[in-house]
Amino acid sequence: MILEISTPALLFPAVSLLFLAYTNRFLHLAALVRNLHLDWIETKDEALRAQIDNLRRRLKLIRWMQLLGAASLLLCVISMVAVMFGYGRTGIVTFDAALVLMGASLIALILEIWCSGGALQILLKRVEEE
Repeated sequence: MILEISTPALLFPAVSLLFLAYTNRFLHLAALVRNLHLDWIETKDEALRAQIDNLRRRLKLIRWMQLLGAASLLLCVISMVAVMFGYGRTGIVTFDAALVLMGASLIALILEIWCSGGALQILLKRVEEE
């Protein structure tokens, strides 16, 4: 297989859009955590505690999403540099690793989306109990 310098570059637009989405998710959750923390201090409601625990799991997943995505982007850069300097085998290996890390980042995204449904289930359960 021959790897051209433009092949790893194809991931750059996708990674940029993913990071924008990841950052938006993180900022939204950070605001929710702040609000829930204030509510928890006032009421000590156990439903709030369950939501805070859910948000903690989601924030960890988002951190992994960002870390794996950044590592993927770094490996794409290394792959492009390797191809540029004639190290085709190194370029292929680092590009393959970049794809694996990007896939792992997307798996973390899927898990985070799954957890976000859990947060809504906590609220729905609370409504059903009342």
